[in-house]
Amino acid sequence: MSWTGNPSHADENGRFAAAQAAQAVVHDLQNRRAARVVAGRSIDAVDCAEMLAMLGLDATADRAAAQ
Repeated sequence: MSWTGNPSHADENGRFAAAQAAQAVVHDLQNRRAARVVAGRSIDAVDCAEMLAMLGLDATADRAAAQ
């Protein structure tokens, strides 16, 4: 049995997946930068945790990337 689908769809799917992966990397980098800015401007650890939670940022993401 042979496949009769359009072979150009495979290339489109690959480019879409690559674009999604690149966007995920950019998104992660932006979130880490934002978390660092919040940490630098916070009064104490509680203030930092509250601000990160309000912004929907993960405080542990930057720590994991740094290790």
